[in-house]
Amino acid sequence: MKEVGHHLIDHTADFGLELWAPAPERLFRYAGQVLFQLVADSRGRLTGRHKRSLSVEGEDWADLMVNWLRELLFLWNGKGEIAADIVLESLAATHLRATITTDDFNPEFHLALHEIKAVTYHQIQVGPCAKGWCARVIFDV
Repeated sequence: MKEVGHHLIDHTADFGLELWAPAPERLFRYAGQVLFQLVADSRGRLTGRHKRSLSVEGEDWADLMVNWLRELLFLWNGKGEIAADIVLESLAATHLRATITTDDFNPEFHLALHEIKAVTYHQIQVGPCAKGWCARVIFDV
């Protein structure tokens, strides 16, 4: 069994992800990486031109995951940036601090894949599971 992984899940008019990792730090980092893999193909051409510090709050693990992915989605939808690297500086059930290294989306080098409008609370799940830590997230497309 893979230490970290995910698969897409069908959902009426939306789509979602089920993700797993051995620890919450790996799960949150991996969720961010997969989000960017879904929205754009960088074709391996990322240099990390921008560094952004993010501080995200949530009421619990599930709320934190939604808010985390919303902040990352804003980098794509609001700023036109793709993550080259995600480093979690700290993580607790209600707070996350991370440094995101990004590049500007450039259609000459990158390919837009899926339009994701929002991260939803519908069926959100985050917590310990048989694989370590698991999450289920539904996106509005």
